[in-house]
Amino acid sequence: MRTHPRSWLFVPGDSEKKLQKAPETGAHAIIVDLEDAVAPSAKADARRMARDWLQAHRRQITMRKQARWVRVNALDRGAGMWREDLAAVMAGAPDGIMLPKADGPEQVRMVAAEIYELEQRNGVPNGQTKIIPLVSETPRAALNIASYVDASMPRLAGLTWGAEDLSAAIGASRKFTADGGWTDAFRFVRAQTLLTAHARGVWAIDTLNTDFRDEDAMRLAAEAARGDGFTGMLAIHPAQVSIINAAFAPSEAEIADAEAIVGAFAASPHSGTLQINGRMIDQPHLKQARALLGLD
Repeated sequence: MRTHPRSWLFVPGDSEKKLQKAPETGAHAIIVDLEDAVAPSAKADARRMARDWLQAHRRQITMRKQARWVRVNALDRGAGMWREDLAAVMAGAPDGIMLPKADGPEQVRMVAAEIYELEQRNGVPNGQTKIIPLVSETPRAALNIASYVDASMPRLAGLTWGAEDLSAAIGASRKFTADGGWTDAFRFVRAQTLLTAHARGVWAIDTLNTDFRDEDAMRLAAEAARGDGFTGMLAIHPAQVSIINAAFAPSEAEIADAEAIVGAFAASPHSGTLQINGRMIDQPHLKQARALLGLD
């Protein structure tokens, strides 16, 4: 029934031990990180290890239906570091590339053009490699989120956001209010990411929870993400994966309700509104039910 990855786990590209354990974590998508998790002196080794891991686990992970992604370095890093990342990892045919600190669609198109050339060079089917930008990590990026709605980007698979880099960029001394909610700037970014992704028809992936030891807070964050309409969530530690998977999995009651809604409209295909168990349902309910059942 699952039609999209719910849990997205970052794994440091320079840690052979963590890379080897990644397929056993239960994450729906593994993101091999060549950016923040890797020191500048270890970048070259991380590229090689990422390429070797992608190649070695390609068939194994495909059989488990785990997606293989790579977060490359940002375009503003010197000496074309992101191009070196792509040149190395495309030999392993990743499912997609996560682009950090993306200021807008033009940067996504620049990366897409590079990917196109590397797909040809490595025998990867044209268009197979998707892109997910992190759309919030600079003030300019945060103000450009809505521009993703109509921009031509055939490789765009989803949108996600992060709070740490933006916090540093704007000099924020806090990200949360006293009651634990996001402060205004971060709430704005989160809402824009969610709405823009749905307007575009791509995955909406919520940001990570940095305190992986607090399981209760993680559970609340994951349940809130799903309740708000996100399709998945980033994870920074394997312990967070099962919590995210559980939070985003539909319950038996939700599945039964969705099946009842779909069945009711199938029995009355010309009706705009129906009654089920004393409540009125209409076309938005049908659309939501079909999405939950993976029918759309």
